[in-house]
Amino acid sequence: MTSLYQRRWRIFKANRLAYFSFLFLCGIGLIVLLTPFLSNEKPLFIRYQNRTYFPMFEQITDQELGGSLPTLADYSDPTTIEEIQKNGFVISSIIPYSAETVDYFAGEPFPIGPSKRHWLGTDDQGRDLLARLLYSLRLSLWFGLLLTFFASCIGFCVGATQGYFGGKTDLIIGRFIEIWGSLPQLFILIILAGLLKPSFFVLLVILILFGWPQLTGVVRTEFLRVRGLDYVRAAKSLGASDLSIMFRHILPNALVATTTYLPFILSGAIVALSALDFLGLGLPPGTPSLGEIIREAKENLNAPWIGMSVFVLMTVLLAVLLLIGEGVRMAFDPHAKENK
Repeated sequence: MTSLYQRRWRIFKANRLAYFSFLFLCGIGLIVLLTPFLSNEKPLFIRYQNRTYFPMFEQITDQELGGSLPTLADYSDPTTIEEIQKNGFVISSIIPYSAETVDYFAGEPFPIGPSKRHWLGTDDQGRDLLARLLYSLRLSLWFGLLLTFFASCIGFCVGATQGYFGGKTDLIIGRFIEIWGSLPQLFILIILAGLLKPSFFVLLVILILFGWPQLTGVVRTEFLRVRGLDYVRAAKSLGASDLSIMFRHILPNALVATTTYLPFILSGAIVALSALDFLGLGLPPGTPSLGEIIREAKENLNAPWIGMSVFVLMTVLLAVLLLIGEGVRMAFDPHAKENK
């Protein structure tokens, strides 16, 4: 007899759009993890005059590679690569640029359109657009995953406390959430982002403050429904503590309903970060982010490849997350039927 989770997985897998979106997202996750190796101005491996170098993990001077300067080697300089190839060989990344690499040797004014040298073109500062998109996607997904995790943990705890204890506890917390939810969040975010020195963790904390109430209502409802069932009463009669009952017995059942919200929280976090960066209130200037690229597209209407690239990336990413969320919702639907 198949378990309940195996049945839900089969229902999810039967939803082709959701399943292939999940596989696509896994592929994106793998690319994000490997981004420093796929896109970097530093070569992966150098063999020069019978010596082996790994530039990504060690600092190599220009003199060590046949140059005349004691400074660090500039791998974006074609003469450096030519000198290495005369006395050895070099293995470079698929995209020989990082997010901050400026192509001073392009030979034409910026921004540059798509070409063999820059597959998606460059921005107005001469930085490779594909490299910046990859690093921006990496940062956005990490930000979204962290925000989703911490906001969900807070939401679970608050909703569980409301639903399990009920009474005055439920009333007080409920009124606080209503007041907190009625605050003009966008204006508060703008004010806090303007007052505090922008950084990844500052923005993460600010958005967590407003992200956790989204799950409390669902968790509270599940705890109210389950707390009166026989197995909960049995646990109480056996002397189990309130925390043990809440997190060992009731919470696994509440996770069924709340799991469907997580992809939507993740997509909302990515959009929120992009919006703040677009307004100039997000991450420090120069940090590769989707919002900054959108702002660059607005300021460079003569370079349509910038706007089209980030538009396609964000559209595909958000569509994939929404399709996965819908597939998870259907899989956890108690009335859903499994395709034979």
